[in-house]
Amino acid sequence: MAVSAAPTQSFVPIKEVRDGIIIEKDGGMRAILLASSLNFSLKSEDEKNAILLQFQDFLNSLDFSVQIVVQSRKLDIRPYLALLEEQGKLQTNSLMKVQTKEYIDFVRSFTESTNIMTKNFFIVVPYAPATIGGDKTSAITSFIGRTTPKSKAEAKESDFEESRTQLEERLAVVEQGLVRSGIRIARLGTDEVIELFYKAFNPGETEKALVKK
Repeated sequence: MAVSAAPTQSFVPIKEVRDGIIIEKDGGMRAILLASSLNFSLKSEDEKNAILLQFQDFLNSLDFSVQIVVQSRKLDIRPYLALLEEQGKLQTNSLMKVQTKEYIDFVRSFTESTNIMTKNFFIVVPYAPATIGGDKTSAITSFIGRTTPKSKAEAKESDFEESRTQLEERLAVVEQGLVRSGIRIARLGTDEVIELFYKAFNPGETEKALVKK
């Protein structure tokens, strides 16, 4: 008896990505912030204490949960090597050609023998709009009444904008708290979010050979 496999999409709780906001199938919303690293070891004792106190104040100021994600990836040096090879072909000086080739061989040999990793730091900020059961909602609506009934599309858009406002307020709190700690913050847009999840669910794609034109 053949068993049909469920599509991969059925295991991903994401319904869509809109304006950089992840909308989950259960109605929850998520936004992702990219945080810079901080070389804590190079700071003086006073600076370390100030950073720790600021970060402590930031954590204590939160009345909602956040998720801190550290992503480690092996550095893909191939685009850099391809650029060097193209530059080497343009060299007219024979000595420069030889030196460029030797440098390419050195970089390739070094990266093959050593795992050079890149790290990205993400802050996931959630918001789950409060929901009321269908029967209760109908009862409340009929009790209060509406002078200007909204279509389903208008109601959906209104709910999205209201939830986004709440999420934006949370993002502002997180950003301000981390900036005070000396951390730079950048919010991921729609394309960046899609690319992040695509690479997370397709890690083998980065290992494929580069297509040469």
